[in-house]
Formats: sequence, C-alpha cells, structure tokens
Amino acid sequence: MTARYPVTRPRRLRRTAALRTLVAQVSVRPSNLVLPLFVKEGIGEPQPVSSMPGVVQHTRDSLRKAAHEAVEAGVGGLILFGVPAVKDGRGSAADDPGGVVQLALRDLAADVGQDTVLMADLCLDEYTDHGHCGLLTPAGEVDNDATLERYASIAVAQAEAGAHVVAPSGMMDGQVGAIRGALDAAGHGDVAICAYSVKYASACYGPFREAAECAPQFGDRAAYQQDPAAARDALREALLDVDEGADIVMVKPAVPYLDVIAQVSAAVPVPVAAYQVSGEYSMIEAAAANGWLDRDRMIMETLTAISRAGADIILTYWAAEVARRLR
Repeated sequence: MTARYPVTRPRRLRRTAALRTLVAQVSVRPSNLVLPLFVKEGIGEPQPVSSMPGVVQHTRDSLRKAAHEAVEAGVGGLILFGVPAVKDGRGSAADDPGGVVQLALRDLAADVGQDTVLMADLCLDEYTDHGHCGLLTPAGEVDNDATLERYASIAVAQAEAGAHVVAPSGMMDGQVGAIRGALDAAGHGDVAICAYSVKYASACYGPFREAAECAPQFGDRAAYQQDPAAARDALREALLDVDEGADIVMVKPAVPYLDVIAQVSAAVPVPVAAYQVSGEYSMIEAAAANGWLDRDRMIMETLTAISRAGADIILTYWAAEVARRLR
C-alpha cells in the first residue's frame, strides 16, 4: 500500500522544545554578545536616556557596577562611548589621558579586564562641538586625512588606558591602516581593531544621538557613511579594511541589513560583528510598551536572525538581559 503522505516529515523534529533546541542550526550565546555603555563626565548619578527605556548615561561608579553585572551574566564584551563635559572643534577630550573614556577604561581594566573584552568606540562625533566624525575644513566639510591623524592618536590613548579592541566608527577612508600603524608604532600590536566597515547613513541612529549627545549641528553624515542603496559598497569597504589590518569587521545597523551581513560574512576571512542599533532597540521597546508585540520573543527573534545571517558577534543593548536569560 502506498503511503498517502511522504515518509520524510520535517515536523517530526519540531514537536517539542527539546527537539527544536537539539537540532537548531543557529544559537545566540552570551559570549557572543557585546553591551554598549555610555559614560558621561560631570554627572552625580546615572541619567536615563528618554528615547531608550532602560538605558542610561553612566557615572564612572555606576558604569563599574553595570560592567560587573554584565560580566557576571556572561556577556562576552563591553564597548564604551564617552560624553565629555567640554567639546571643541578638534574633539580634544577624545585622546586626553584624563578624558572620560580613558578614565573609565582604566577602571574597567582593573575591575573586569581579565574577564571580558573591553572595546572602545573610536570616533570624534561625541567630542566635537559640531557633532561630525572628523575635523572640518574651512568650508565645513570633513577633512579625511587630518581626521586620520586624530584617530591614530585616540587609538593609542585608548590602548594605553586598557582597551583590548578599538572600534573606529567614523567611516574615514584609510582609518584602519592609520590606526594599525599608530598602534604598532606605540607598542600596542596586540590591540585588535573592530572596524565599522559597513555603516549606513541610517534613520535608526536617533536615540543613540540623544544618549551620546552627538547629533550633527549642521548637515548630515551621508557624505562619509554609506548609502543604503549602494549595494556593492559594503563588500568593497569590508575587504579594504581587512587588507588594512582589521581583525573584525562590523555591519551597522543589523536587522535592516541582514542581506549585507550575509554577503560580508561569506566574503571576509575575519569575524563579522553586527550592531543592533538604538533605533532597532527603541522600536521594539515602544511597540512592546503599547502591547503590540511580545517583547521577549521579539528580542530573541531579531538576535537569532542576526546570528543566522552570519554575525559572529552582536552588539546589543539587551546583551546583559539576554545573557542572564540564556544561562
């Protein structure tokens, strides 16, 4: 007698949660998550970020507490963003040994430096009074080559403060090569570079700009961040960064660019990171607060999608929460 239905039935392996876990091809692990943290100079207590529920601008003391909690949860890394008390045209606080990120890195290096990966965002937009990612020409355009000199100096300052990984996010041409050369010359050849290789001029960054107080004071960043419609630029930029010495390449944002994560992952010989950015975070939090979706399921679904696309490392504001849930 011929069977009415096929002998092979994929649903057999979906019957129970244990079966689904056993055969899962993709998993989100705490050790692959990186928690972004903001530290602000000159405040006495953590300041909530209104557009990012649950996220704060930390004091140095509250940052240490949050870092300990994240490491105890099993998070694989922390990335720091600084908000200085004083900004100027050249972003002087960015490489000041007494600057807020350098001080915070020293704190964390002493506290948890043996237990996690300390990363530092390397850019100028948080530190300049104009909010752009580099030095400006008299005409108000970002000067690529002059900016590279500043990035090189910032990288050395961050390395000397205890960063294991520096993460240049300004999208200047040649930034990885300039930073690698500076680190090596200063005796920091063991400090890795996580390059923001594929960073789109996205509408998803609004809440971050509140948290880091870095909205551009004029114009936008479309002249140096990537055009969402320029499909070929992603691979070109990623491969150039690898050639210049990047140890990790990053795609940002994450969920709107899963196809790009997949393409980059297939093309490069180094780990791929993806940043689930502030707008992605805030959209889910806002929808969940209105009862429009299941918050916890949505968080895990998006993180699984990012991992499935090929990301080896995920930067997410839910890192500590998710790590605790997965333990």
